[in-house]
Order: sequence, then structure tokens, then C-alpha cells
Amino acid sequence: MGTKYKHLTLEDRCTIARLHEGGQSLRQIAATVDCSPSTVSRELKRNSGCQVGYKPAYADEQAWARRWRGSKMVRQPSLQKLVLDRLAMGWSPEQIAGRLTQENNSMRISHESIYRFVYDQIRRTNDYAWRRYLPRGKSQRGWYRTHRPMEHIKDRVSLRNRPAYIQKRKQYGHWETDLLHPRKSGAAILVTHERASRFTLLAKQPGKHAQPVADQIKGWFAAMPKELRRTLTQDNGPEFFLHHQLHSLGVKTFFCDPHSPWQKGGVENMNGRLRRYIPLGTNPESFSNDDLQTLALRLNNTPRKCLGFKTPAELFSTQLLHFKCESTFRLSPE
Repeated sequence: MGTKYKHLTLEDRCTIARLHEGGQSLRQIAATVDCSPSTVSRELKRNSGCQVGYKPAYADEQAWARRWRGSKMVRQPSLQKLVLDRLAMGWSPEQIAGRLTQENNSMRISHESIYRFVYDQIRRTNDYAWRRYLPRGKSQRGWYRTHRPMEHIKDRVSLRNRPAYIQKRKQYGHWETDLLHPRKSGAAILVTHERASRFTLLAKQPGKHAQPVADQIKGWFAAMPKELRRTLTQDNGPEFFLHHQLHSLGVKTFFCDPHSPWQKGGVENMNGRLRRYIPLGTNPESFSNDDLQTLALRLNNTPRKCLGFKTPAELFSTQLLHFKCESTFRLSPE
């Protein structure tokens, strides 16, 4: 592990000059100043005058003069224009630096220098329009730990462990669920979709709170015969963290892989159908839970080609009668 980089002060330079004149080696000087030997070597080479040799005051002036001149893009307006033009075309700093090197162009620059220049402009001008030059538009670079909510889900079972026959949609009672957001924040719509019949349940939710979501699904499933509540597949959102509360009803829960919504394609398809009536950006206050039940009734009574032009309600009702359900479960529960 190398010594942490630091800028030399005037006091450090006075010490370097005194010890250098005294004939001490670079390593001895570096140990006294608490820096690396290469720092001392570079300091003596860069900041020594041709006639006067190494003088602390002169060396300090030279170092500050270099800082004042700024980055390479500041010192070379033609390079600055070339880089900014290509950034505006959507090139990344690394693509620009690599291309200039490949072309053996006399104007070369590292991608780190480009990033530093842009961030310096943001800090200096307080104009965040400079961020548009960067691929991601971030005002600060850095490594970020990817948030993995799946690590905090109690009793999480991957979809990969779900029995393969469920994928064929031949058996009833296998559900998928998702939370549809009209806007980025505020109330949401809980969508629960039966895979074989395409029967869909809707309910308005106050937000991405796990307990109301779990309570709503439990209320739906408790009214069904056990043959119609076998499994539930969901994503890794925090709204489904209390999935294990469904286990008391005999429901086995499974989770998709991160960023793989296609693994619960049935409910995602239904989300697309719902967007026809509730497009993105809709004010959640513009519709009520009763409005959602009316919409669910319409969707469940619409013939589907994949069902031989039968409706989801027809197939699901047939299954209810088949299992002689004694409950008064309604097709569009509140």
C-alpha cells in the first residue's frame, strides 16, 4: 500500500532544500517530509531553476502557477472544443480518449481529465447544464453499492425452485402479483393475476407499504378454496416483504430474479392492458377503489383469444363451482 498523495507545502519545500543541500538521499528526505521518494525526486526536477537550482520560494511559486493554469482542456482551447463537440454527440469521455489515441492525434487527453474538467465547470459555474455532456448526467462520480432488497426478504424462495409444470398454465390456483404505479409516488394499484384463467383482482393501495399489500392478498385468498390459492409469484419490491404471512393459508410464494419482470409475464401483460385506462402520470386521486372494481369487471368479462375467446370470469367461475366453494367470494372484490 503506497503513501497517500499530498501537496507539498512551503515548509515541506524548505525542509527538502535544507536536507538536499546537506547531501541526504531521496529516501532520507522523503522519510523526514513524510512522502514518497518519487515525490521528492519529481519536486527537485520540476521546480529547480536553471541558474539558481532548487529554492523553496521559487519552487512553491512554480507549483501554484501550474495549478492556476488549470487542466489541459483549459490550456488548449482547440482540444476543449474537440472534446465538447464529441461529448455533445453522445460520446463518452473514455470513447473520446481512446479514439484520439487510436488516431495518433497530436491532441490527446485521458478520460479522467475530461471528467475532472466537466465537474470543475459544474462547481465553478454552479450550472448543472454541464451534466448533459456526460453519458449518465451524474454530478459526481463514484462506486456505489448496488442495493439488493432480495437480501432482506425473509424466507425468500427463487422462482427457479418453482415446479416446472406451473409454467404450462394447465393447473388453476397459481397467481402472479405486482404493484402498478400511476405516478412515481403516491397511491398505487395492487394487481393479482391468475395464470390459467387470466382472472385479475385489483385494489387501490396507499403506497409501497408491505402490510396493507399482505392484508389485501390475504383477504382475497382467504375467500377462495385451497385449490385456487396454490402459489404466488412476485418481484423483489419492498411491498412484498411480508409474503410469508400468506404461508398460513397454504400459499407457496416465489420471487423473480432481480430486474426480470418478464418472469411474471401474465401480470405484466395485464399491467399493459391497465395502462390503456390508467396511463402513466395519472393522478391517483382521480380514481377510487370502486372505479378499479368496475375496471376489473370489464377486464374479466372481456373474451381472450388465448382462452378460446372465453372470458376470464367464465373460466374462474367454473373452477369455483367445480370445487364447490361455500364462500360468497365475488368476482370483483372490494
